[in-house]
Amino acid sequence: MYVVVRSYSGQGASELFALLAQREDDVKALLDGVPGFSSYAAVRSDDGGLTVTICEDKAGTDESSRRAADWIKENVNTTVNPPTITEGSTVLHF
Repeated sequence: MYVVVRSYSGQGASELFALLAQREDDVKALLDGVPGFSSYAAVRSDDGGLTVTICEDKAGTDESSRRAADWIKENVNTTVNPPTITEGSTVLHF
C-alpha cells in the first residue's frame, strides 16, 4: 500500500476544511474512482488540517493528488496555499 499525506495551513486552509466537511459526498465520488483506492481521511487542526489517502500503489496516490488539486481549484472560493506533501509505502496498515 502507498500513502500520501497533504498538510494544509495558512491562506485558505480553514475554508478548505469547512468545505470538505460540507461536501463529503462530492469528495467520496471524486476518490472512489481512483484506481487502487483504499481509504481517505480529512483531519482538521488549529491552523488548517491534513488529508490522508491510501491506495494500492503510488500511481493511485498520484491520481488522488491530481484530483484533489483540481477539486480545490474548482470549488474553493479563495486561494489555498499548496499543501506540504509526505508520501511513502506503508509499514503497517490495518
